[in-house]
Amino acid sequence: MTDTPVDERTLVLLRHAKAEQPTADGPDAERPLVARGRADAAAAGAWLARHGLLPEVVLCSAALRTRQTWHDVEMGMTGSAPESGPAGPVPVVRYEPDAYEAHPEDLLTLVKRVEPTVATVLLIAHNPGISLLSELLDPLHADPAGLRTSGLVVHRVPVPWAALAGGAAGVGARHTARG
Repeated sequence: MTDTPVDERTLVLLRHAKAEQPTADGPDAERPLVARGRADAAAAGAWLARHGLLPEVVLCSAALRTRQTWHDVEMGMTGSAPESGPAGPVPVVRYEPDAYEAHPEDLLTLVKRVEPTVATVLLIAHNPGISLLSELLDPLHADPAGLRTSGLVVHRVPVPWAALAGGAAGVGARHTARG
């Protein structure tokens, strides 16, 4: 990271990877990823690396499935076979309890707190909040079906993080990772 604010910012939204189905035995926040989810998350990381979308800051829900998603995304970004990618700098990772079951406005608040010197942020969270945040940022190009598990949407942010508001960040790319 540099010491001065950047002119071009990128916000990557990622819905967590495929997790076990909810049960009556344990809390929803403790559902782990299934094997397919782990592979899909690694594929998401490889896609980010191939497209030069290595985050400087990761905002991640504190739920188990989102933490596991980040771990596997990170492995995919650092060159795990078969889709090797550049390792890049180690991002600052913030596990955010407020990102679990968050409304889009709550997720936007988390992003607005990012330092102005950061160029690329990866936000890993849950539906419906993460899909609704994408829609809030670019209502004209939002996917009406929302993000699927391991779904990524890249928003180009022309304003400082603190000034980010609805309609202010166009969709630059969209991808659903499958491993």
